[in-house]
Amino acid sequence: MSKEEKYILTAVCAGEVIKLEDVCDDVFSSGILGIGFAIIPESKDFLSPVDGKISNAHESGHAYVITAKNGIQVLLHIGINTVELSGEYFSPAVKEDMTVFQGERLTYADTEKILSRGFDPVTMTVITNPEIIDRVKITYGRVSAGETVMEYTLK
Repeated sequence: MSKEEKYILTAVCAGEVIKLEDVCDDVFSSGILGIGFAIIPESKDFLSPVDGKISNAHESGHAYVITAKNGIQVLLHIGINTVELSGEYFSPAVKEDMTVFQGERLTYADTEKILSRGFDPVTMTVITNPEIIDRVKITYGRVSAGETVMEYTLK
C-alpha cells in the first residue's frame, strides 16, 4: 500500500448522501465515532462498502463493523435507535468472522416498516479509526447502491 494510493467506500444502499453532522443523533453527528457519511435510504438491501472481514455483527442486524485489508474499520449502522426493534424488520445475510466483498449484501431492512414504527432509517457509514486516514473526499447527493461515495488515502 503506497501512501498516495486511493481507496474508496461505496454506497451501502440507494438514496441521498448527507453529512454525518446532519444526522439527528449526537453520537454520529458529533463525529465522536469517526468520519464518514450517512444515506437516507431508498432501498432495502444494504451492501458492504468495502472488502473485508465482519469483525462485529450486532445480533439485531442493524449494525456491522467491517475490517478492511488496509486496516480501516468501517461501521455500518442502519437507522437511529433501531436496536430497540430487537431485530424486527432486519434479515442479516452475514455473521461475525465472515469475509465480505464490496457490494455484497449484509442485510435486508424493511425501511418502510422501520419508519412506520417511528424510527429514522438514515444509515451511517463511519470509519471508526480515522487516525490512519490522511485525505478524504466525500460526494454528496443522490446515489445508487455500490456507487463510490468516499475516496481516501492512508497516512
